[in-house]
Amino acid sequence: MRRAVPILSLLMSAIAATPAAAQPAAPDYASPSSWLCLPGRNDICSMPIAVTPLGPDGFGEQKVAAAARNPAVDCFYVYPTISRDPGLNSDLVTSSSEEDFVTQSQFTRLSGVCRPFVPIYRQMTMAAIAVASTGGDVTEAGMIAYRDVKAAWQDYLANRNQGRPFVLIGHSQGAIMLQRLLAEEIENSDAHDLMVRAILPGWNTLVPEGKTVGGTFRKTPLCTRDEQAGCVMSWVTYEAGKAPPPGAMFGYSPEPGMTVACTNPARAGSKDWEKLDGFWFARSSYPVPGGPVRWSATGAPPTAYISTPALLEGRCVNGGPRGYFEVRSAAGTGDVRTRRVGGEVGQFGIFLAGWGKHLADMSIAQDNVIATISRLGRRSRLEPVSPTE
Repeated sequence: MRRAVPILSLLMSAIAATPAAAQPAAPDYASPSSWLCLPGRNDICSMPIAVTPLGPDGFGEQKVAAAARNPAVDCFYVYPTISRDPGLNSDLVTSSSEEDFVTQSQFTRLSGVCRPFVPIYRQMTMAAIAVASTGGDVTEAGMIAYRDVKAAWQDYLANRNQGRPFVLIGHSQGAIMLQRLLAEEIENSDAHDLMVRAILPGWNTLVPEGKTVGGTFRKTPLCTRDEQAGCVMSWVTYEAGKAPPPGAMFGYSPEPGMTVACTNPARAGSKDWEKLDGFWFARSSYPVPGGPVRWSATGAPPTAYISTPALLEGRCVNGGPRGYFEVRSAAGTGDVRTRRVGGEVGQFGIFLAGWGKHLADMSIAQDNVIATISRLGRRSRLEPVSPTE
C-alpha cells in the first residue's frame, strides 16, 4: 500500500473515463501528421532552445542549441508516460504541456547530433499507471501502445531509414516499448547491424549476475566501452546512500539470478565515480524533497533550461538483484551551485522510495548522451544523406 498512497489522488482525478472508453483509430505512420518530429521539418525537435550553463561561480553566457543540418546517424525516440488524457490510452492529439514538453526536455537537443524520428503513439496514460499501481490489469492498454510503436518502427525502417545507422532512445514507458521492439523485432533482423546504440534509462534491463548479455536481450550486450556499437545503455537513478529497497519498482530484479543492468552514461563500463553533464528544466513546479531547488546562490536561472557540467557525479552499483546508478553532488568548497536536484516521484510530501530519482534519469547526463552519439556518429562509415521529408 505504501506505493499506492501518493498516487490515490491521481487515480481519482485522472481516470475520468473507464477502461472501456473508445480508443482513437491506430495512427497511419505513412502520414507526417502521425510523427511529432521528422527531419527537415519545423516542429518541436527543430526548435532552437536557449540554454544557460551553470558553473561553480554561477551562470555563464546563454547559448542556443539548434538542430544539425546533416548528422551522420538517426535517432528513434519514444517519449515516457506524460499523457493526462482520460482513459487508459492517450489520444493522438499532442499537448504543449505533455508530449511536446517532455520531448523538448529529453530529446530536442539531440537533434544537434542525429536526425529525429518521434512517433505519436497511444501511450498508457497517467490513469493507466495509477490503475496498474493499485493492482489493475492494463495489459491491453500496453499492447495498444506497443502496436503503435512497432508500426512506427516498421514505417521508419521501410520508408525513412535509407540504410543509415540509428540510435534507439526511450525513457520509462518509452524504454519499455523499445526493450520489446529490440528483443522481438530488431535483434534477429538485418536492422540490428545498423544499430549504433540503444539508450534505455528509466526501466529495468535484466542480465544474469556478472554477465553483460542474456535476460532482457538474447544477443544485444550492455555497453562496456565508449567506442562500442550495437549495445545497450541502461540505468535507473538513486541518490547516493539510498539504495533501492527489496521489491523496488526500479533497481531490484524480481527474477532469481538476475540483476538490473547499469551503464554509466558518462563512461560506458566504468564502475568508478564519473562526472555528469546534465540538462534541466529549471522552472519546474514539481515537488522536490526539501522544497524547491535553488540552482545557484547567485540568483534565479535566466533561461528556462540550464546545463550543469560536472554538477553531479555517478557510479554503477550491482549486488545480487540490485543494480542502480547512484548520484551525488560534485560541488566543491565555495561552489555556488545547488547540492540537490530532485527527480523523486511523489505527492503531498510523500516520495516513493522504490522509484529513486526516476524523473531525473535523462536530465542528470543529457550532455554526456549527446557527446556519446556525436562521437559514435563521427566514427560511422556510412555517409550521411540529406533529409527527404
